[in-house]
Amino acid sequence: MHDLAPLARFGGLVASGLRDVTDDPAALDSSGFWAVCADFEGRLVCARFDDVRTEPVPAPVPGAWRGPSAGDWTSSLDRLAYTAGVRRIREHIAAGDVYQANLCRVLSAPLPARPAAEGPADVDALTALLARGNPAPYAGTIRLPGHGVELATASPELFLARTGRTVESGPIKGTGRTEADLLEKDHAENVMIVDLVRNDLGRVCATGTVTVPDLCVTEKHPGLVHLVSTVRGELAEGAGWPALLAATFPPGSVTGAPKASALGIIGALETAPRGPYCGGVGWVDADRRTAQLAVGIRTFWIDRTGPAPLLRFGTGAGITWGSDPEREWDETELKASRLLAVASGAHATGGTRA
Repeated sequence: MHDLAPLARFGGLVASGLRDVTDDPAALDSSGFWAVCADFEGRLVCARFDDVRTEPVPAPVPGAWRGPSAGDWTSSLDRLAYTAGVRRIREHIAAGDVYQANLCRVLSAPLPARPAAEGPADVDALTALLARGNPAPYAGTIRLPGHGVELATASPELFLARTGRTVESGPIKGTGRTEADLLEKDHAENVMIVDLVRNDLGRVCATGTVTVPDLCVTEKHPGLVHLVSTVRGELAEGAGWPALLAATFPPGSVTGAPKASALGIIGALETAPRGPYCGGVGWVDADRRTAQLAVGIRTFWIDRTGPAPLLRFGTGAGITWGSDPEREWDETELKASRLLAVASGAHATGGTRA
C-alpha cells in the first residue's frame, strides 16, 4: 500500500515537508507556516511545514478519485428528525432561550474499495474535482494521515483573516438559489450573527476598533447565493492566537445567538459530532503574521476509525422564529446536492464560479 505524504493545499499555495504537529495554539505565534484544522468540538491540529510554494491545483486525473454514489449516503438526522429539530428550536426561541441556532446533520458514505496497489483514497484527488466543479474562495486540503486529518473543503466563508494586528471575519447567513429567494428572515439572521461576531472580536480587540465595513452583501457561488457581512478589528496589545481562538471559536455563523445557549441546544438535538465541519480550516504564516482560516463548511473528510473508511460531509441551516421546517430541510439539501455530485464524479467539472 502506498503511503500518503503529509500535505496542505490552500488555493495556489502548497505546503509539504512536515516538520511538527501540535495542539497548542500558542505555536501559531512562533515561526513557520502552519496548516490548521480545528474540529467543532474543540480538537486542534496545527501542522508546520518546511516547504511552501506556489502551485496551481492540478487538473483532475481520471480514476484518481472514486467517491460514493448518490444512494450510498446516510444522514445523522433524517427529514422527520430534522424538521422536528427545527420546531424544537422555534420553541426555544418562543421561550426566550435563544434568538437563532444552527441545526446541522452529518452525511456519511463508505468509500469504494480500491486495489491495494493503488493505495488509500486521497483527498487531494477530490480537491482537483472540487476546484473544477465547485470553485470556492477558501478552498483547501489538509492531509495528515498519521494524525487523523484528511479533508478537502470548498468553503465560501471566512472565519478569521489576520494581517499583523488586524483581524477580520466574514460571516455568512442567508442562502437561496437566486437573490430573489432571500427573505427578510435571512437579512435579520445575518444581522444577528454580525452582532455576535462583533461581540466575539470585541473580547480580544482594542476598545473601539471593531467595525462592520460590509453588511448583508449578496455573493454568488456555484448553484446558490449567500448574504455575507464583514467584521474587522485590531487585536489588543498582548493578544495572540490563544486569546483570539478562545474569543471566537466555534464560529458564530454556525452556532447561533447567544452562542452559549445555542451550543446547548445544538448538543441536545444533533446526534453526531460535527468534527471539522463547522470548525476552522486554513493556514497561519507566523513569520509574516498573516493568516486565513475558513469556516469548515462545504467540507469532506475521511474517517478511518472504523473497519472501513467513510467519507463524511456536513450540511445545516440557521433557524429563527421565521423558519419553516420544510424550507430549512430544503436549504440543507441545496447546500449538499452539488457537492455530493462532484464527490461522486457525477457532476460536470468544466464550469467556473457562478
